[in-house]
Amino acid sequence: MNKKKIITITDGDKVARKTIEKAGAKLGLRTISSSAGNPTPLSAEELKQKIIEAPQDLFLVMVDDAGERKKGSGESILETFKQDERFSVLGVVAVASNTDQVEGVPVNFSITREGKIHQGPVDKEGNPETEGRSKLKGDTVDILNGLKIPLIVGIGDIGKMGQADDYEQGANITTRAIKEILNFHGLSK
Repeated sequence: MNKKKIITITDGDKVARKTIEKAGAKLGLRTISSSAGNPTPLSAEELKQKIIEAPQDLFLVMVDDAGERKKGSGESILETFKQDERFSVLGVVAVASNTDQVEGVPVNFSITREGKIHQGPVDKEGNPETEGRSKLKGDTVDILNGLKIPLIVGIGDIGKMGQADDYEQGANITTRAIKEILNFHGLSK
């Protein structure tokens, strides 16, 4: 059986949902819209069942901890996908937030609010982090430190960033981040 491929995005509020759905539509990818929520409303098993039953083989999945500093529902779901042999997590779009007292995660690179690749983390507004800051801070990213994820792309607050990622204007920053993960795996759309 071929593994179901997943690109996970660590945000799921209403604005993020519309933005991720727009990016998915632009790239011809199936978005699991029912994974949106703050926090993620589905259990890992419910989410896995939806994906297994769908005819597609590549999905965008939202996971969100709703500001929880410790391991929340979104992080638990991501960990569960990574441990299940039926799924292949191609990469994660790690979303920056203003959450304090989190470890943060190193990223392979980030997409700035200008749509440029930055070799380091960005803040919630999509601006490159100041010198010396090596980790992207967010409420649903610490779990990534213990998982072997092929590619982690940092991004500011999805759908926002001073309208740079507005879904009505094409969700350009989110689309770029997802496209970089596809390109990394030779799955260009």
